[in-house]
Amino acid sequence: MAANNSVTGDDLWYIHVRFTILQVLLVFFISTNLLLIITFFKKEYFYTTARYILFAITLLSDSFLLFLSNIQLILLHFRFPIQVWLCIIISVVVILYLTVTPVTLTVMTLERYVAICMPLRHGELCSTRSTMHCILIIHGLSSVPCILILSTIFVSASLSFYKQYQICLVEFIFVDAWQHNFRAGIYQVQFLIMCIIVIFCYVKIMKVAKAASGEDKKSTKKGLRTVLLHCFQLLLCLIQMWCPLIESSLLQINVSLYVIVRYINFILFYLAPRCLSPLIYGLRDEVFFHAMKHYASFGLHKRNII
Repeated sequence: MAANNSVTGDDLWYIHVRFTILQVLLVFFISTNLLLIITFFKKEYFYTTARYILFAITLLSDSFLLFLSNIQLILLHFRFPIQVWLCIIISVVVILYLTVTPVTLTVMTLERYVAICMPLRHGELCSTRSTMHCILIIHGLSSVPCILILSTIFVSASLSFYKQYQICLVEFIFVDAWQHNFRAGIYQVQFLIMCIIVIFCYVKIMKVAKAASGEDKKSTKKGLRTVLLHCFQLLLCLIQMWCPLIESSLLQINVSLYVIVRYINFILFYLAPRCLSPLIYGLRDEVFFHAMKHYASFGLHKRNII
């Protein structure tokens, strides 16, 4: 890994290039998310509408996740060890928000299902109050894997372990091999449950789309395309839940291969799904796009005047 002192000059150059590319991508995605978050809070319609509130939750969780992941990445790149107890806190928060996004996307798919298949009950089920309760439920469900994974660390590690200094990676916190398998098993159960929910919603919406006509058909098809994009985004997020199983296995076999696979996984299954949220709502949604364009142009105009 980066802690390996036997790397050649070429290897070191490639490590710095990969690190620089990741920094550029992270800054770009976090900046884009911040622009969208500012746009969300500027207009009352957005923070009183269920799907926009859930969209904002994905933006906030993604930004927080990318920020903390970047801290881990910087510590790893510069080979800066920290105490295990602090690393556990960072890793637990990362695991929490790693789960919040796919759970929220599943809820957003359910919201589209209610809007299209149960339009008369949409106002009641997807009110602002209900959405706030739903956010609490999302974080409650997302914290379950954190609690379970954290309990395996407390069971296996001694008190002296928490005072040790090491590179902050979840893989290095786990003392025994069964803990890696346990974490992978939790993610696979989540994968199965979310897949069932999304497939159910998609099939139901498709049936309504076939039976609809006129303006209803156009609106339903648009909703169906949104659900398809959510499905693809969710698929990438769910594949990322399989990454720890693959990475932990590679770590035991070949450290260099582990580093390459982790780098590819980070771009494909961490960054890629998180750039789809701005695409789905920041560009495809006309209301949000015009609001974002207005506030962005207003900000630039104000800056030019100053």
